[in-house]
Amino acid sequence: MTHKKGLGKGISALFENNSINKDNNISSDINDMNNIDDKETVLEVDINKIEPNENQPRKSFDEEKIIELADSIKEIGIVQPIIVKKTGEFFKIIAGERRWRAARKAGLKTIPVIIKDYDDIKALEASLIENIQRENLNPLEEAFTYKKFYDEFNFNQETIAKKVGKSRVAVTNSIRLLNLDKRVQNFLKENKLSGGHARAILSISDENLQFEAAEKVIEESLSVRQTEEFVRNFIEKNEKQKAQKENEKEKKVQPNFEVYKNIEKSLNDILGTKVNIKNGKNKGKIEIEYYSDEELDRLVCLFNIIKQEE
Repeated sequence: MTHKKGLGKGISALFENNSINKDNNISSDINDMNNIDDKETVLEVDINKIEPNENQPRKSFDEEKIIELADSIKEIGIVQPIIVKKTGEFFKIIAGERRWRAARKAGLKTIPVIIKDYDDIKALEASLIENIQRENLNPLEEAFTYKKFYDEFNFNQETIAKKVGKSRVAVTNSIRLLNLDKRVQNFLKENKLSGGHARAILSISDENLQFEAAEKVIEESLSVRQTEEFVRNFIEKNEKQKAQKENEKEKKVQPNFEVYKNIEKSLNDILGTKVNIKNGKNKGKIEIEYYSDEELDRLVCLFNIIKQEE
C-alpha cells in the first residue's frame, strides 16, 4: 500500500529499505536536492533497456517542454533518478517517463534509476501520485486513472481518495468527467478547458448541447465562474425552446389546443397545483401533480369537499 507520508514530500518518500550505490555518477549534493533516502540504490542503466509503462496515467507529453528538458539534461544531467521495475531483461518505468523521453532526445546512453519490486497496483499508485504531485496530469488522464483503480483493482472511491490524498468528492467529480461528450473530452486533453469548466458543462445532459456549450466557452474565453452562469442560462434557454416545440407539436395534434390550455389554467387556480390535460383523438387524461404526502392529503380533502357540495 502507498504510504501517506509520501504525499507532499516527493516521490522518493514513497520508497523504503534500500541502499545507495556510492559508485554511481550521482553526487551526494544531487541526492540531497532530490530527497533520496540514504538507503536508496541508484544505478546507471542502458537507456535502450528501459520501456514506457502502458498503464502510465499520463498519456500526453508536451514536445516543446520535452525539448527544453533535454537541453537542461545536456547541461547538468538528470537530477532525479527515474523509478523502474525489472521485467525480464528490460525495465518498465514506474515514474519518470518524461525524464526518460528527454534523456533519449539529449542522446544519453545510460540513465540513473531506482529499481522497485512492485506489482501492477503499487506501480500504478506510485505513478499516479508522482504525476499528481507534479501536477503533470490533465483532468481527463486523472479521471481515467481513478476509473482504472475502480474497474480493474476494485478500489472504492473512498480508498482511492485516501491513496492520492484527495477528498472522495474530488475523486467522484473527476470520474464524472468521463461522462462528457467525447469532443468535449478532447478539449480537456488539449487543455482548452479546465476541470472546473468541464464540471460546469456536465450539468447539461445532452451531449450535442455539451459540445455546443464548450465551443462557446472556449470562443469567449470564459472563466469557470462565468461558465457556471453561462451553463445555467444555457439550460434554461434550451428548456424553454423545448417547451415551445412541444406546445407547437400539441397545437398541430389538438385542434382546440387553446381551449384545453385555458381549462388547464383554471384547474391550476382551483387546485393550487399544476394540472396537465393530455387530449388524444378519441380519449384523453388529466394529470394532477403533487410534491409531498401533505399536498396529496390537501387535494383529497379538496375533492371530498367538492363531492359533499354536490
